[in-house]
Amino acid sequence: MSKSRKRVEAALTAAGMPIEVLEMQGETRTAQQAADQVGCHLDQIAKSIIFKGTKCGAAVLFLTAGGNQVDAELAAKVSGESLERADASFVRAMTGFAIGGVSPVGHLNPPHCYFDPRLADFDLVYAAAGTPRHLFAVDPRFLLQITGAKSAQFCR
Repeated sequence: MSKSRKRVEAALTAAGMPIEVLEMQGETRTAQQAADQVGCHLDQIAKSIIFKGTKCGAAVLFLTAGGNQVDAELAAKVSGESLERADASFVRAMTGFAIGGVSPVGHLNPPHCYFDPRLADFDLVYAAAGTPRHLFAVDPRFLLQITGAKSAQFCR
């Protein structure tokens, strides 16, 4: 088992909810791939989109419904600072995850986190479990709670 997946499972267990990690037959690097693999609505995929805060230099995580896109201007207003797109090396260094497998939990450096309210429209959402082939299903209210995210409008 990968170190990334172990960190995700440990974080979920520590939060009080042991969750079964699902191994998919195909890749889940994109929200559409993940939805196709699970057989769910695209918006039931909780994407983890990382930006870099230009003032703080820290990772800023936007948990977004699969069909939504983060609007950079709205995201900057929500976070209170200007943001830049994080490259793969920044994402790996800050989170410990490769792009395509970034989980909302188990980060090496806990990011500032914001939550797309669209995710709350579902009883169950699916998020990356640290690799491009592993997901976990979770109640979005629990996901909001364990990430310490703030619910906000930052999508177009």
